[in-house]
Amino acid sequence: MENLIESLGQAKALALGGVLIGFVFGFFAQRSRFCLRSATIEFSRGVHGGKLTVWLFAFATALLATQALIALGQADVSTARQLAARGSLSGAAIGGALFGVGMILARGCSSRLLVLAAQGNLRSVLSGLVFAVTAQAAWSGVLAPWREQISAWWTVEGGPARDLIALTGIGRAGALAFGAVWLLAAVRWAWHQRVPVWGWAGAVMVGLAITAAWWFTAFVAMLGLDAQAAPVQSLSFTGPSAEVLTRVLFAPDKAPTFDLGLVPGVFLGSFVAAALFGELKLEGFSGGASMRRYLVGAVLMGFGGMLAGGCAVGAGLSGAAVFTITSWVTLSAMWAAAALTDHYIDRRAERAAESPAAALDQPVPVLSRSFPR
Repeated sequence: MENLIESLGQAKALALGGVLIGFVFGFFAQRSRFCLRSATIEFSRGVHGGKLTVWLFAFATALLATQALIALGQADVSTARQLAARGSLSGAAIGGALFGVGMILARGCSSRLLVLAAQGNLRSVLSGLVFAVTAQAAWSGVLAPWREQISAWWTVEGGPARDLIALTGIGRAGALAFGAVWLLAAVRWAWHQRVPVWGWAGAVMVGLAITAAWWFTAFVAMLGLDAQAAPVQSLSFTGPSAEVLTRVLFAPDKAPTFDLGLVPGVFLGSFVAAALFGELKLEGFSGGASMRRYLVGAVLMGFGGMLAGGCAVGAGLSGAAVFTITSWVTLSAMWAAAALTDHYIDRRAERAAESPAAALDQPVPVLSRSFPR
């Protein structure tokens, strides 16, 4: 691996790693129907359709595998932005809440929009573009002063102050035990709900893609070729989406990065999965009201994700897997805001004519009949 990275050069190796890991994530996210929005709706409505179990498998796998990797000394994540840099608890709470509202309105989080866009969903294509533009505006454009002001309300220093393992004193063993408990819970629910194999196995692969990214970027950083150009990171879609958009429009000659490879990698993986299983289909908006809803949701997710420092994957899986406090605050705010938005906007409109499961995403495809007993 070291020889390959040195022969390619650090920048190209990072981009290639982003493409490959992104491909795995995209392929299995498409097959498992991994979606935080659907998981939140199932939980808040008390529906047992398997989407919550799918999300939990991905979450628990990412957490357990990443902590095991750290415990074995195979990845040093202490320099990762989520842990080492100063964070914002106010940004995490407010940004997470805005993102949660937005993913209900847009009918999918940022990663799910990318997966659906690869299948031919034109609603997701437009929403994803608006999401990326808004994220860039929040990072360095017209919305940046608002982001900076809200972030400054309640900050937390980097290091132990952002590390929940250090704050709680549970240690690495406690973190591993925590992940194991949730993985066992996912297995139990999959058993009783007879979750199809694409659901639980695909979600496990989604979680392992998170861990793979932590390992790969930590390995490249360990080589010490260029520490600033090779940050330790995992998967996220707010910053990378904005970066890809900026590169395409303004800076195509900049050196490639892991994020630059990630977004097209996820798109390609999702496209291949949809093509192999006959799920490519052009879909558009049903009317003006529907379009407004998606665009408002995309704006809220773009600003909220940049304010919080992570999206449903960046905070909900990658950040949570390394136990950074801001990511857990973001994830909690996303769940709460999404559940409330679904209750007061979608559920009221659907209650009279549709079943509680009507707002959920595509059903998990069946490869075998159910979770094996």
